[in-house]
Amino acid sequence: MTAVRRGATPAAPATPLPAPVRPRIGASACLLGEPVRYNGGHARCKFLTEELDPLVEWVTVCPEIELGLGAPRPTLRLRTDGHLISRDGTVDHAEGIAAVNERVMPRFADLDGFVVKSRSPSCGLFGVSRYASGLPDERTDGQPVDRKGRGAFTAALVAAYPDLPVEEDGRLNDPLLREHFVERVFARARMRALFGAPWRPRDLVAFHSRHKLQILAHDPVGYREAGRVVARAGSDAPEDLVPAYAGVFAAALAVRPIRGRQVNALHHVLGPLSRRIGPVRRAGIVASIAAFSAGEAPLSVPVALLRHDAEAEGLTYLTEQTFLEPFPAALPLRHRL
Repeated sequence: MTAVRRGATPAAPATPLPAPVRPRIGASACLLGEPVRYNGGHARCKFLTEELDPLVEWVTVCPEIELGLGAPRPTLRLRTDGHLISRDGTVDHAEGIAAVNERVMPRFADLDGFVVKSRSPSCGLFGVSRYASGLPDERTDGQPVDRKGRGAFTAALVAAYPDLPVEEDGRLNDPLLREHFVERVFARARMRALFGAPWRPRDLVAFHSRHKLQILAHDPVGYREAGRVVARAGSDAPEDLVPAYAGVFAAALAVRPIRGRQVNALHHVLGPLSRRIGPVRRAGIVASIAAFSAGEAPLSVPVALLRHDAEAEGLTYLTEQTFLEPFPAALPLRHRL
């Protein structure tokens, strides 16, 4: 079932910008329209199949099909002990799903993100119904004990790849969560491209220079920590430097950006730019940042103004900041209030 488809001015990059990279994203197969659900249908996600699809490469999986259950099939339940069982409780798939997880996990080693089916006993990320362990249904009237579970496959995925951005389809309807997930995915793809090819310390310095304000907008503590790691680029061995930087980078971007930190990053762009533009243009940008800060304008408004003026002034060290374009402009993100 696998298918491939206001502070210091940022330093100028030491190397040319790399070519854009297509993220590789894993997905529960039903979300891309494959008829693999328990009822023989699918749960096609429009955002994934229409908006994200042209920009990424997919790796799909259906754990229950991998388990050999077919489609359609009887529904499964997740118990409080983590076992995946048949609805009537007569078949325990714990060993089978463990074998499936062991077999398929290597396929996801170089992914940049994963989207799983919500509420699924195998794929759900949050809030999966759990049923009592070792008790017949009549003891609980057939009702779940709680809705605090994580699907048997997704639990293994998160354990195997703790830095991997994982989200579920239902939560992607929230514009803030959707934007955050996509931003992390494209950032991880750029880092994968860096470390997946021969690289030199100056390449890491250039990469970090381009991502400085993006990291700052998420996590100022992580921003400083990442800078300390990069400062060791000329002395630490690559086998130590790569996991150190990758871990800090992933952890920083996993922090959901808040408006105040984004405003701070916007002012870091405006700082060096304001010395090159007239008072009228500067006042316009300041007003747009204030409107965003007050929740009266989307982030895309001050970003567009800053990017336009930075390009007009030839300030490439600003235009190359990934904070200004963390993902392709074709994606309809950053426009919500």
